[in-house]
Amino acid sequence: MNWEKINIKTESGNNVEAQAPIIISASRSTDIPAFYSDWFINRLKKGYLVWKNPFNQSPLYITFKNTRLIVFWSKNPKPIIQHLDYLDDKNLNYYFQFTINDYVKEKLEPNVPSVESRIETFIKLSEKIGKEKVIWRFDPLILTNNIGVTELLSKLERIGNQLSKHTVKLVFSFADIGIYRKVQSNLKKGNINYSEFDDVSMNQFAQGLKELNQKWKFEIGTCAEKIELEKYGINHNRCIDDDLMKRLYYNDLKLMEFLGYELKKADLFDTKEELIPIKKRNLKDKGQRELCGCIFSKDVGEYNTCLHLCEYCYANTSKKVVLDNYHRIKDNNLTSETITGK
Repeated sequence: MNWEKINIKTESGNNVEAQAPIIISASRSTDIPAFYSDWFINRLKKGYLVWKNPFNQSPLYITFKNTRLIVFWSKNPKPIIQHLDYLDDKNLNYYFQFTINDYVKEKLEPNVPSVESRIETFIKLSEKIGKEKVIWRFDPLILTNNIGVTELLSKLERIGNQLSKHTVKLVFSFADIGIYRKVQSNLKKGNINYSEFDDVSMNQFAQGLKELNQKWKFEIGTCAEKIELEKYGINHNRCIDDDLMKRLYYNDLKLMEFLGYELKKADLFDTKEELIPIKKRNLKDKGQRELCGCIFSKDVGEYNTCLHLCEYCYANTSKKVVLDNYHRIKDNNLTSETITGK
């Protein structure tokens, strides 16, 4: 699937061709809400941004002219909360994938705020925009010589007990460290002895989570996992989720048309409007991993720009590269068309 292309004029007066996505992902590659929220809102006001291809660094112009929904991914969305009224005023739809792990003692996430602070932010965000729009992620689940399945379940329980009234959904994934060479290298440099999940440990975790969820009543899903855990009440998830969009934003006709639906009366004698399928569309995002269930979107983040510096991160080559980028970014962040400020 390809997005519509539109000619736009840049701030420097150049006429360029830009992609015009309906759905923006912000972002799998870096934490835009935590570190670049002012930049992102400024780019929304300017009407476009520039994204750099991670493989060849070629620039791609992205215009927001057709954008109807933004999916935010973050471990600390506190800085962007002040900007949400602007999105509401512009009638832009959005929801959050909010990761709250607890790897403080293990120092796997050195630059995230305290667990208590992140829970406080989660509750504040949920109360502002509604609990269906804030999805809790404990992602990824990692086994080390200091963290076993029992310890992971204890960590989830402490957080889940505080979030149970502030979200309806929990998403998790098992760390696939073996497929990311640079993650293996970074963990080795950090002297972190990890082990991969197997079917036994995955089922043991799922059984424990099922028992915990008897009090929470969350909808629970896995992110890009092959293993079937339905017997524990755990389904395969779509993080960029057309079902959630239909449920939350069925009145947005342009978004619904993209998803293949329209809002109309079921029949001439019915006054209630319903979403009616109008065309079949294969919306799976083929640019993601095979097991990823997400629908098509345009991610606008850039690798090597996330300052959380998580030891297991696949999007950072090294801490030095990230810090070098940061020092270049900070002085011209708002004036740059790109996150990296190049």
